[in-house]
Amino acid sequence: MHAVADFCLVPMGVEVSVSKYIAECQRVLEKSGLSYELHGYGTGVEGEYADVMKVIEQCHEAIHAMGCPRIATDIRIGTRVDKQGSLANKVGSVKALLAEEQKDAK
Repeated sequence: MHAVADFCLVPMGVEVSVSKYIAECQRVLEKSGLSYELHGYGTGVEGEYADVMKVIEQCHEAIHAMGCPRIATDIRIGTRVDKQGSLANKVGSVKALLAEEQKDAK
């Protein structure tokens, strides 16, 4: 089953800046071969449900291996069975709607 997920991984018990930990998670995502996109407060990732969950687990493992004792993660996951969704399609459909509204307003 295809899944589109957004997750925000928060390393705890470490220094204030967590960018090096988030960068490590991005390396894990890159190696996974899944489609993903970093944004200001998390990362979107898509693929088979089990693969998405596995890569989030691998991010946890990699960050713990860096000495981080605790991680809190918020995850939102969407699945559909009528068609395959994607991160790009979700953003594209909203942008298309806004563009149509702008065109109609002129």
